[in-house]
Formats: sequence, C-alpha cells, structure tokens
Amino acid sequence: MIETRFTREFGVRHPIVQGGMQWVGRAGLVAAVADAGALGFITALTQPTPEDLVKEIARCRELTDQEFGVNLTILPAITPPPYAEYRDAIIESGIRVVETAGFSPKDHMPAFNAAGIKVIHKCTSVRHALKAESLGVHAVSIDGFECAGHPGEDDVPGLILIAAAARRLTVPIVASGGIADARGLVAALALGADAVNMGTRFMCTVEAPVHENVKRRIVESTELDTTLIFRTLRNTSRVAINSVSNEVVEILRAGGQFADVRELVAGVRGREVYETGELERGLWTVGQSQALIDDIPTVAELVSRMVAQAEELITAKLGTLVVAGR
Repeated sequence: MIETRFTREFGVRHPIVQGGMQWVGRAGLVAAVADAGALGFITALTQPTPEDLVKEIARCRELTDQEFGVNLTILPAITPPPYAEYRDAIIESGIRVVETAGFSPKDHMPAFNAAGIKVIHKCTSVRHALKAESLGVHAVSIDGFECAGHPGEDDVPGLILIAAAARRLTVPIVASGGIADARGLVAALALGADAVNMGTRFMCTVEAPVHENVKRRIVESTELDTTLIFRTLRNTSRVAINSVSNEVVEILRAGGQFADVRELVAGVRGREVYETGELERGLWTVGQSQALIDDIPTVAELVSRMVAQAEELITAKLGTLVVAGR
C-alpha cells in the first residue's frame, strides 16, 4: 500500500484519481474505479439535465458501495448550463467529493462547504492553484501541458509545474497530465504530489464507455499523435490528430475565428466518435500519455498493477541507488 496525505484525507486506498471526462465519466467506469480502490468522478455535464445526473449517481451506487465523486466543469458558453441546478443535484444526492474545473469554483464553494463536501479544483498554473487554495478548496489537481483537453496557455510541462506547485501550496496536490503507469505515479510523488490523476489511461480500459476503435487507436499511437487547437483563440485544447483537427488548425492558422470552425468542433461530433468508433467523425480528446499505453486492461487490473509496480520501484529499484558511506 502507498499511503499519502491524499489517501488519508479523501478516504481511498490508492493515490489514484480518474478525473472528469466529457462523455466518458459515466457510472460503469466510475464504479469500477471505486471498487479498485481509487477515486473516480462522474462527469456532471455528460448528463443532459440535473435530473439525469441524479439518476446516474443512483446507478453508480447500485454498482459500488465505495466512495466516488462528481466533476463539475465550468466553461464559457453562449447558453451556459444551469450550473447551480447541477450543483444542487450533487448536494442532494449526498456526494462527498467534487472535482471542479474550468472557471473559479468561488460561486459554488459556500454551498459545497455547507454540505460538508470536499472540493478538488483542477488548475493549469500555480497562480490559479493558489487562488483556488485561498477560496478554501481541499485539494488541487495540477494539470501539466501534456494533458488531454485544456492545458492552459502557459505551456508548462508537469515535471516543472508539479514541483513548482508543491513548493507553494499547503493543500494536497494531485498531479495530472502525462501519467499512465507506475513510473508516472512514483515520479509525481517524488515531485511533491500526493496522488495522480489519469484520464487517457482510464479511457483505454475495458469498462470505459468508449468504442473499441478509439481504444485501439490509443494503443497504436505515440506522443506525437496529438495536436493543439484554438491556440490563436487563447483557448488551447489537446486532441487526437485526425482530418477534422487538422482542418481546424489550418482554418485558425489562416486567420479564421471560432465561427468558422463551429460546426467542425461541435461536441456532439466528438461524442459520436466515442459511440460509433468513426475516428474521423469529429474532435476527440486524448493526451500525450497515450505513448505509454499498450494494452486495454480492466480497471482493477490497471490499478493493482500500477500500485504493485510503484511499490517495487520505490522499495527495490530506487532503494538500490542509495549507497551508504560514499
């Protein structure tokens, strides 16, 4: 067992988190993560309405008796989702841990605190992490440039970002971005993190509600098979390279604006990739950690293997590098 401040304060067996993933963070995957002794999060906005979220939480409770949480990602939108209603659905369902991401969780903290909910806020910079800590979050998930989805605009990789955050934060730190195996877990702990968050690695498991074609593509891909879109719009996102992402990059590079790519980047098209396995249908999110993934295990196999190998790295391999008396 690897015990850290995170495992003690959040009541999980292993310092491993499956964070929110749009279209992927559903009950079946989250329950498997919980049963494996890690902390999984249902993605609130994957559910069409707050009422659907309540049903998905109930479904997850039918599948596991272990702790799990809900992710609430707050992003700009022409017609914003009813965030307060989703928040109330989380509270009324008795969830004890919430992962927030995107915009500041400031408006939601009073309600979460009143309900006794622990909040983990995902950040892509130390300055945002410090701001979240000042708002009273209970942990910070710090997302390096290697990550899938939104890596922020600073382009700081995890090797630097995690260590920099650890020097200044007092709350537990969850290292995120570029982590897919035991080596990443051990490295994150050495950098000062208390746990790791994995998205792409959990997406490539038996229980993930993702088409087999997507999982096989992840296994076949390298660290070079992602691209960054929306750079010129200062809303960078890392996605898989395909004909759609290449077209988006070219349009924006030539001076196009969001309106020029709106149809190409529609979220429904990305959901259809996961559901149908048509890899050229739309944008789909994946991180550079796919270079470290070469199989599609069950969640239980992944977590147990990762923890066992991490323990061996810490106690056996690394221990032999220290020679007394020299």
